[in-house]
Amino acid sequence: MMVELKKHLEDLRKKFADSAEFFDPRFRRVAEKIFKGGTRAAPYSGISTFAGLPYREVDFAAPDFGDLQVAAVGVPMDLGVSNRPGSRFGPRAVRGIERIGPYNHVLDCAPAYDLRVADIGDIPFGSRYRLEQCHENIEAAIRKIVEAGVIPLSVGGDHSITHPILKAVGAKEPVGLIHIDAHCDTSGPFDQTKFHHGGPMRNAVLDGVLDPTRTIQIGIRGPAEYLWEFSYESGMTVIHAEDIDGMGIPAIIEKARQIVGDGPTYLSFDVDSLDPAFAPGTGTPEIGGLTSREALELLRGLKGLNFVGGDVVEVAPQYDSTTNTAQAGAQVLFEILSLLVFSPAVRGLK
Repeated sequence: MMVELKKHLEDLRKKFADSAEFFDPRFRRVAEKIFKGGTRAAPYSGISTFAGLPYREVDFAAPDFGDLQVAAVGVPMDLGVSNRPGSRFGPRAVRGIERIGPYNHVLDCAPAYDLRVADIGDIPFGSRYRLEQCHENIEAAIRKIVEAGVIPLSVGGDHSITHPILKAVGAKEPVGLIHIDAHCDTSGPFDQTKFHHGGPMRNAVLDGVLDPTRTIQIGIRGPAEYLWEFSYESGMTVIHAEDIDGMGIPAIIEKARQIVGDGPTYLSFDVDSLDPAFAPGTGTPEIGGLTSREALELLRGLKGLNFVGGDVVEVAPQYDSTTNTAQAGAQVLFEILSLLVFSPAVRGLK
């Protein structure tokens, strides 16, 4: 036995002791993209960007997206919140999280290298005070991205931003939606406006840009159930957090895949879908939510769907001194970016 162990150790030393080579073709394929001259970029150096993506400055007045397939963009606006403000700081906090990626070992991809993708900065707003005008700015900016044949991946901001994004993404045909959240966000008008973070999905359906029969809402819970009758009336599928243990994540994945089918689909992830134990830094925390591991399993099970865009919203970092919420938001952003590697909607995808 000792002889065999000694021989094994000798073989390992011969192969690995002084070698920086990657022998497994699967790992070599990734390492060759990331390691340059025997090293790789330090995660703490350079300008902070989403998931360490390259930065490309875009002038939205006359945008040039070049050959980008995917554009990650910040949407620092939280004028639609019903309680705790602060998600305007979400994009900056998510950019500040280091060591996200570059390799996704479950989906076996390195999206920053497998896609032509960049962080293109933040959507410019004409006013920091006028919510409806901010929505107009969001729709106009995302429309330019979409019309250039580029997939938008947005970081908010409160969840009201998803309505103008969907107006741009679903302008030619209504899209399906996988919506992971604590709240259905199909509430009607109150306090003299319908443009709040509790109603973007209702607004999008009524605007004809979101197909409710191809919409699934996952993780729903809390005291606001009476506000969500539109979800049921319109034909959306609602999976409450209390049903997740009984159904199991694999069954929920299968249900989501059946509902959206192979048509164009948007993915919206509200960080309050996670239990506050994992993500306390958000505007409307609700006890009894998804664990971070459940969320990752759910997202990774969506590989191959026809995603035409996505967002991560409601990261409000000032309510979380640990930065765990921003860490979760950054990881989810990376997972959605990884899913886009396999989306048929991405132009030029092999």
